[in-house]
Amino acid sequence: MMHVRRFTPQLLRVLFVSAMALVASGCSMAQTESFTFQADMPENFTISPMAYYASASGESCSGHNLIQSEQPKGVRPVEFKLPLTDTAKGCSMVLTKVVLHIEGQWGKRELDMSLQTAGLSIRDEPSETVRPFPTSAPLVFQGQCQWLFRTMGPYRYIVKILQCRGLDANGVVQKSLAGAALQRDQLAGKTVKLVLTEAKEELPAIGDNWVKFPAGWKRCMGKGLDDLYGFCRGNTTDFKPFKMPDGRDCTVYPNCTE
Repeated sequence: MMHVRRFTPQLLRVLFVSAMALVASGCSMAQTESFTFQADMPENFTISPMAYYASASGESCSGHNLIQSEQPKGVRPVEFKLPLTDTAKGCSMVLTKVVLHIEGQWGKRELDMSLQTAGLSIRDEPSETVRPFPTSAPLVFQGQCQWLFRTMGPYRYIVKILQCRGLDANGVVQKSLAGAALQRDQLAGKTVKLVLTEAKEELPAIGDNWVKFPAGWKRCMGKGLDDLYGFCRGNTTDFKPFKMPDGRDCTVYPNCTE
């Protein structure tokens, strides 16, 4: 004899709650996968990642979609969640690369800054350049930023240019920008971290403009005070004054006076 179970109000309530739990679980499972990007930088630096998305395989959509994330200056730690997929105009998109916009502030004025980039490339296939993830720790890649100084304009004001390059496993500065190649199917839920440092010594942006002495760098005279290029061209005895950003007249950088 078949046993028929009667659906009491209490049983219906339990079934309804269970169904809602399953729906909620399904929604959470369908949430967009992402990875975490972190950055450890000097205090006078900020970073903004721009994520680029392209059409998923097999779709006829063209172009790309990009999302720019910003974090207020001075906020630490630096951390962003970057989705691995996106939707644009009804088309499925996948993350292809992340360009990291680095801004360094070298003076007190708002325009006393310089920009550089680093990047993450997302690969579908394994290759020798793809960085494997550690078992539990974040995947860390390193870079170093170098400040380069020069004079600008007829009054020869000091300005600075930022140059950021990657570091290898031994801490040796590379010619390439800081960055890493990552495999897509290893990224979900993982953390990728950029550790960015500042070179201890500033260097001339143009080598044949300055001569180094124990007291600091002196600006070559060139053809005269009005020579904006002011190349040394073998003349390492005649120098001209310049101005610091605060207006001080100086003869040696960065100490101003000998």
